[in-house]
Amino acid sequence: MPIRHSIIHQIDKKPDGSPAVLHVSDTELVESQATENLLNDLNVAYNAKTGKGWGFFHAQSGAFPLSGWLQDFVDHGNFIEFSTTAAEHLTKLMEESNLSVGGHVLFAHYQQGLTEYLVIAMLQQSESVTVNADLSVTPSKHLDFGNIHLAARINLSEWRNNPQSRQYISYLKGAKGRKATDYFRDFIGCQEGVDGPGVTRTLLKAFSDFVTAEDLHEDSAREKTDTLVNYSMAQAKLGEPITLDELSELIDEDRPKAFYDFIRNKDYGLSPEIPADKRTLNQFRRFTGRAEGMSISFEAHLLGDKIEFDEIGGTLTLRNLPTQLTDQLKRATV
Repeated sequence: MPIRHSIIHQIDKKPDGSPAVLHVSDTELVESQATENLLNDLNVAYNAKTGKGWGFFHAQSGAFPLSGWLQDFVDHGNFIEFSTTAAEHLTKLMEESNLSVGGHVLFAHYQQGLTEYLVIAMLQQSESVTVNADLSVTPSKHLDFGNIHLAARINLSEWRNNPQSRQYISYLKGAKGRKATDYFRDFIGCQEGVDGPGVTRTLLKAFSDFVTAEDLHEDSAREKTDTLVNYSMAQAKLGEPITLDELSELIDEDRPKAFYDFIRNKDYGLSPEIPADKRTLNQFRRFTGRAEGMSISFEAHLLGDKIEFDEIGGTLTLRNLPTQLTDQLKRATV
């Protein structure tokens, strides 16, 4: 993971309402194993977070100036000036929001494969204890990557090469409510472009329809479900989108275009690449079974909601049946 530029500034803002103070660095972080470990740990922690948003830049304006500063950096290459100007703007927004404490602001421009990224994250330090060479102990501080609430990653390659994209920025939505993180999203100048959970649910619906249309044996359906979930979760762990043609090849190696063509022919409105929402994926597993002219198949997240299983009696209770099915049943009882 070549790191082209990286720098850390500090915003000193305490929860007592005192003014925020910015301490800027005038030198970039040196290329070292420690810097690589820092960025790697951040990426692992960021990718593991659920509840991300996906979007694109607002038009550059006085309210949303970051994209203009970023374009100037891309064109002219002054990373320290870019990060300092951006940190000053972030400090101002943080002061106005009065909802956040300060921390260390990391700006890192790096390359992963053929793709360039810029990550901006607010890092907090935690107290810990270390054992010295003489076996004594002393207090120490370390960056707490498990406590990241303000972070965004910009796919610079997609931003430059695909200006129509609506998902080249990902950002943490925050578990403490939008107000606590809105100022950071305004700092990035990002508007939501893709509903990650929504498109993931659409993909899973398309897969369920595909399984039904193909009339797959339950073992085959279960195997393909595992393939879809495992691939999608692996992409999420890497911070990469689900690529539909790649997924299609994995689902059916003998007919690598079958699932992809099914999606296109049915017009589910999915882009060739979609963000993977881990929370939605975790809820998705299919239960299937056939016996004596009866075929049952449903998604695991329906269990306990629309479908109730009585383990002792060996029965399923179904609620909110599809209209098409209830109409058939009504006609059959006339």
